[in-house]
Amino acid sequence: MSEIVEKAESFVTEILEKNLDPKFLYHNLKHTQRVVKSTKELLNFYNLGDAADEKLLLTAWFHDTGYTKGVKDHEAASCVIATDFLKKEKYDANAIEEICASIMATKRYHEPTNLTEEIIRDADASHFAQGSYWETTDYLRDELKELGLADYSNKDWRDINIKMFRNEHQFYTDYAKENWSDGKEKNLKQLVKEKKTEKEIAKKEALKAKYKNESPDRGIQTLFRVTLKNHLTLSDIADTKANILLSVNAIIISVALSNLIPKLDNPTNAYLILPTAVFITFSVVSMILAVLATRPNVTSGQFTKSDVEQKKVNLLFFGNFHKMSLADYEWAIQELVKDKDYIYSSLTKDLYFLGLVLNRKYKILRLTYTIFMLGIIISVITFALSFNFLGGLERM
Repeated sequence: MSEIVEKAESFVTEILEKNLDPKFLYHNLKHTQRVVKSTKELLNFYNLGDAADEKLLLTAWFHDTGYTKGVKDHEAASCVIATDFLKKEKYDANAIEEICASIMATKRYHEPTNLTEEIIRDADASHFAQGSYWETTDYLRDELKELGLADYSNKDWRDINIKMFRNEHQFYTDYAKENWSDGKEKNLKQLVKEKKTEKEIAKKEALKAKYKNESPDRGIQTLFRVTLKNHLTLSDIADTKANILLSVNAIIISVALSNLIPKLDNPTNAYLILPTAVFITFSVVSMILAVLATRPNVTSGQFTKSDVEQKKVNLLFFGNFHKMSLADYEWAIQELVKDKDYIYSSLTKDLYFLGLVLNRKYKILRLTYTIFMLGIIISVITFALSFNFLGGLERM
């Protein structure tokens, strides 16, 4: 490497590290170093001579220094920076002009007019053929967003890149065409594949959404599922309420048996007999009703083939088949799933009979709570009257 190129490397590295806006996530020192590396690869193939190699390497180092002055006309700004540096180093004036011309050749849409311009343009776009393309293209999109120039979605950015690969970009040098085209094609295929995959996914999702919205069966299934769940929840609540009553009344009776009844043997406690009897009677009745509310019904557990053929039996309720053989039940289920109307009919029967069970449970529970409440009230009144009666006797 010549001395002037080494100086240029140090100079460019310093200004890009110190003066470049950190929002430049793509057009930074890393990008410049990649372009220099690709330029060397091309120069090793073409053997243009030391002087030509030196000018191209200087071009590669300076071509994006103009970004330290801003985005607009950064190529011209790069030429100014390169010219000022090279003049201070007393570099040949004609060579400086050639370097500036090569820098301006990196401008978008420029068509190269000689091999020098072809080399620098291919080096500048060499990332299209590299495995690091996916990283660099993300950096470029993020850079555009950070600078407030554009904000692309994943889909739009991919489409722009596909258009760039197919319609705008091309390698100019024979070396790049032969050695880099395969890498570029591979990256293009991956972009197209991602686009097709996204389209297929979007199409499937659209069809799925359409099916969900248009399918009446789905709405019917949701109706049955939600209603059955609500019925079962209400049944659980009823059983819980009945269990609470059973527990409370069991405690009341236990307390009465252990504390009140032993005291009734004493003639002085005779006034407690009536209120204790009322208290225990209402508790026992409440317990009996609570048990009745939760007591399961006994069913036959059998059905005939004619019942299935005539769609009279609900095969979804265990009480209708628990005494049947497995073979008979499998046959019946196969008959059920063949007929959608039979399925809906069975679900409807399930809902209906669950509703009847709930009606019975809640009626008994309402009666139980009413009796329990009346029992407490009447028992308290009876105890109060008994105490008053005892007080009257003592005054006499």
